[in-house]
Amino acid sequence: MKQTPKSVNEFSEYLRVVKGRSEKTVFQYRQDLLTFFRYLRATDLNIDPEKTNISEIDVEDIDIDYIRKIDREKVMKFLFYTANGRKNNASTRARKLSALKSYFKYLCVIKRDLEDNPALEIDAPKKKSALPKYLSVEESLDLLNAVLTDELSKHRQRDYCILTLFLNCGMRLSELVGINLSDLDKELRSLRVLGKGNKERIIYLNDACREAISAYLPHRAADGEPKDKNALFISRNHNRVSNQIVQKIVEKYLKAAGLENKHFSTHKLRHTAATLIYQSGKVDVRVLKDILGHEQLNTTQIYTHISDKSMEDAMAQNPLAKKKI
Repeated sequence: MKQTPKSVNEFSEYLRVVKGRSEKTVFQYRQDLLTFFRYLRATDLNIDPEKTNISEIDVEDIDIDYIRKIDREKVMKFLFYTANGRKNNASTRARKLSALKSYFKYLCVIKRDLEDNPALEIDAPKKKSALPKYLSVEESLDLLNAVLTDELSKHRQRDYCILTLFLNCGMRLSELVGINLSDLDKELRSLRVLGKGNKERIIYLNDACREAISAYLPHRAADGEPKDKNALFISRNHNRVSNQIVQKIVEKYLKAAGLENKHFSTHKLRHTAATLIYQSGKVDVRVLKDILGHEQLNTTQIYTHISDKSMEDAMAQNPLAKKKI
């Protein structure tokens, strides 16, 4: 790739082919590494990176001899620059540090070009702990009813099916868009999705999902033969629906349901499914982890802290709760 160090190109291929990382992750890590090397080259040239656009600095000639001179202090200064000069939030800075750690680990362990990882013992920036936003049961029903009452839509069954899967299954946008007919169980008991890191998992379908899919399938090819014959969800142009199309569908019906001012999105529908499943009180957090396709349990545990009603009910169980003056 133009203006990219050879080792970064090789690392990108390693992530893609060996580690099975998504194209989005590979692209982000590559951009983070390019920003890092452009920052270093700017400081080499006595250019103030906070006052200069460094995106055009050529770093293609950076080789392993240059990289061997990178120490922990240079990595730390780069992280300070991302915070102060680029105003990156904690989450973005943490991703940049993750990219650097992975890259240097690759050079140390896989390529054996380095002896030490200069980013290894640097702690990730502490992220702001924020509870996920989600729709209530009533708001979820309003959203679904907004589709059912849209008599002018030629794709009502498709759109209803999309929203039903989001709200019941907690799948990611990319997972929904990627569903194929061949991923569906013949009896519609389950479907297979391809999650982060190209990891497959099985999602079991409830009655609402089965009925929504069954109602949609007869209408799937109503406007003509799909160009992608295996795609479950088809656009009006007979192609597989894109991320952007699905996002527009969600935005359309959030507005129709009067929920557009609450900053909900496709990902908030995933949060909604996770929250409603957990708040039922009958699902173990470890089962929820598998449903959502999380690698780490601590990612899922955020949903154990968002039920104000559950906390209110718990406080009411205190034997002293009814003691009055």
